[in-house]
Amino acid sequence: MKKTVILTGAGISAESGIRTFRDKNGLWEGHRMEEVATPGAFANKPEVVHRFYNQRRAQLPEVEPNAAHRALAKLEQHLGDDFLLVTQNVDNLHERAGNTRVLHMHGELAKKRCTSCEYVSECTTDLAATNICERCKRPGGLRPDIVWFGEMPYHLDRIYRALEDADLFVAIGTSGVVYPAAQFVSHAKQHGAQTVEINLEAAANSADFDESILGPATENVPPFVERSINGSPSP
Repeated sequence: MKKTVILTGAGISAESGIRTFRDKNGLWEGHRMEEVATPGAFANKPEVVHRFYNQRRAQLPEVEPNAAHRALAKLEQHLGDDFLLVTQNVDNLHERAGNTRVLHMHGELAKKRCTSCEYVSECTTDLAATNICERCKRPGGLRPDIVWFGEMPYHLDRIYRALEDADLFVAIGTSGVVYPAAQFVSHAKQHGAQTVEINLEAAANSADFDESILGPATENVPPFVERSINGSPSP
């Protein structure tokens, strides 16, 4: 079986109804990115940051995994330890579909982290600036466990090792402009992996892939997975 690394981005969750929160002017729910998605924003106006992420977290129970999520869970079940799913998404739709070998490089909405002791725990309700860490008991230091602009994505060492060992790298629903994820295809290709893009439209780095499959993830990921499981070539 092929060692496979999957990268997913906002495109796969958008088909489940996850809102991007960013409008055509680049504003996030009426806020500039600097106001809700940086360490400085949290230090200066934690209430605003908490309100923004509380709204996003509250949306999670309202959406369900789609056919593309479920297909990737089926692929993991087939490949076992030869499968790794890396996601730029902070929702929990992959896990709810059945995936367990998942690395959230940008963090998770359903987790919180203490800025004092770094303790990470589940978070299913609203956070506020007055919340107390359940481990160190420090008040006011809990933040969403989200990688903000200017912070280092999680799990990079493990991701790059997996890319170097992969036989197949597939990017699904990604723009190809967010680094370092945009470089994953080149890294995998340099180490001998076959590379496939499945996107609604060609990504910015589309030319780096051996194969591009364009169209909705819900329509293209399930048949791609079936071909991968059955060992059939792409059409």
